[in-house]
Amino acid sequence: MARTLYVGNLPWATKPEQLTDLFAPYGEVISSRIITDRETGRSRGFGFVEVGDQEAERMVEAMNGAEFEGRQLTVNEAKPRQGE
Repeated sequence: MARTLYVGNLPWATKPEQLTDLFAPYGEVISSRIITDRETGRSRGFGFVEVGDQEAERMVEAMNGAEFEGRQLTVNEAKPRQGE
């Protein structure tokens, strides 16, 4: 089973690979994605990391409030999309 974590306040230039590398020391990262603006293709400053069920709590504790490239990250369990 996997859980999805929301990662906010990311630097605009962050790539999905960097997000994976950032969370990998704390457990298995299944996938990561950066959310982009549909019209411009630019990062919207947040993304999602899909992780193993066992590691999710540890990752939130370790990464919420952590600094990444001069920015303080917001990390918590993602909420389901509206209408789903």
